[in-house]
Amino acid sequence: MDNIKLNVELLRQKVKNLTVAAASVGLRPATVSNLCTGKIPLGRAEVRTLVALADLAEVSVDDLILRGDETEMIETGIKVIDLFAPLTRGGMIGLVARPGMGQLVMLGEILHRLNQQGCVTMFIKPTDLVPGIEDVLSESQHICQTSNEVFELITGLQDKNNLILAADRQNVINGEIYTLLEQLNDVGVPTVTTLLVDLRGDAVDDVEPYGPLDTLWEFDAELISRRMYPAIHPVYSTSVLLEGAQLEKEHMHTQQQARKFLRRYRELRFLGSTYGMDKMPTTDQDIYHRGLRLEAYLTQPFLTTEAFTNKKGETVSLSETLEDVKRILKGEVDQIPVDAFYQTGSIAGL
Repeated sequence: MDNIKLNVELLRQKVKNLTVAAASVGLRPATVSNLCTGKIPLGRAEVRTLVALADLAEVSVDDLILRGDETEMIETGIKVIDLFAPLTRGGMIGLVARPGMGQLVMLGEILHRLNQQGCVTMFIKPTDLVPGIEDVLSESQHICQTSNEVFELITGLQDKNNLILAADRQNVINGEIYTLLEQLNDVGVPTVTTLLVDLRGDAVDDVEPYGPLDTLWEFDAELISRRMYPAIHPVYSTSVLLEGAQLEKEHMHTQQQARKFLRRYRELRFLGSTYGMDKMPTTDQDIYHRGLRLEAYLTQPFLTTEAFTNKKGETVSLSETLEDVKRILKGEVDQIPVDAFYQTGSIAGL
């Protein structure tokens, strides 16, 4: 029963002045408040309490219960990821890219940032030691040779929360990852956040490169050709957090607007190069120029590449990202040159 919780957002939408309404039907306001905050686990709630709350909201009891398939976002401070394809805690995340597109730099950066958050990071060392693999090895707290070694490592840890495992796609194809996760589940280990890369570059051509994923980060060759790093495709990359509408409303609304905006911008980019920007309506020209700013804003210098780029790595909170993106879409920063947005952090730093 630990994997269920009260659908507080639905309850508050349906019932105005919840505690007052609860008292009117004989429920203790303190009990309802504690259920909403999680202080009282939902599994310990009396059935009559849930029935009364469901009647107040005019929904079924099942509608008031969020079950264990709900997932949670891990904020990374990387703008394009947090906005368009959030990292799912305990989920399976797949990076899809051809060799040389920056996926190993991205994986190393993610591990670096998760280390800073107090996570335990592990990497199953692949047999293919491709260029760039050192970025991942240097940022992994534990380098394991086999999945059995990972199992022994995890079961020997006192704190088994916030576990991050990185591995090559070959460990998915041979079934080792799924076997490992099942074994860990059998001994009561909490879910492990699993990051998967494709060192051979075969995943790009597969419809389901890793099987079911919770988050997909797809790299874009067109962005790479223009040195727009990190080259995560803002339209094709996605997360179950978005599909399940499990994020805050502001996040959902902003990413939907930005994604729609960038789709149109990409169309206009092609049309403009073919027919000329001067032939476009003014509204389309505005979309195009703001799209340029948004695309440049989504680039970001990494913490792990400071020595190579001579640029200070930037971390941008999700709240800052959402506010900045809304300002760009509204045209509030049209006066700032496009180049100023490239490889920077938040707009406040411009």
